[in-house]
Amino acid sequence: MDEKQNENPFTGEKVPSMKRRSCEHDYTVLHNYSTLDKWKAYLHDNPRRLIVKREHPDLFRVQRNLEYADMTFSAIGNRFLLDRPLKVQVQCSRSITPVALSRKIQEMLALGAQGAVFVSPCISKGEQAVMREVFAAGFPVVYLQENGFTDLAKPGGKRFDACARGQMQILAPWEHHNGRIPITRDKCLMLNEMARRICE
Repeated sequence: MDEKQNENPFTGEKVPSMKRRSCEHDYTVLHNYSTLDKWKAYLHDNPRRLIVKREHPDLFRVQRNLEYADMTFSAIGNRFLLDRPLKVQVQCSRSITPVALSRKIQEMLALGAQGAVFVSPCISKGEQAVMREVFAAGFPVVYLQENGFTDLAKPGGKRFDACARGQMQILAPWEHHNGRIPITRDKCLMLNEMARRICE
């Protein structure tokens, strides 16, 4: 770390300048103040995340060509979740009623208490609601995502902490792409089919 001090243009605080390992965030422009607090929190949390990544490097390294159920994935997180005997697919109709969704959540929480690992691409609002509840309850989850990983990809936010605890694995069956590409119905069906096969 350099000894030189820079002045933060937003707060006026003196902050040490660091030797740059990458230029990923060097040119980030804040277009409004609503993102400033998020960036402050992110930067404040950087040292903790670095320590966690150094203590558990395997949980944050992209694993290529992970084979399971005759399928191949790129993966981040706890690869041993796939070895658990009870894996449950979370799949809900888009037209699920609030009463049926509440029942589904209670059913999944009961299975979680029995040691289930929950597997889903979290496509429908119902699937997202169920996975949020089991995740918040601390049960392990395997999340199938459409977009693959870059070599230096790391999970962010709550996913980072979940991976550090060994609570989460993220699987990506396809290559990484830049930009937002709307997911197609065919890909949704394929992801749900993969979740089903993982849980067989």
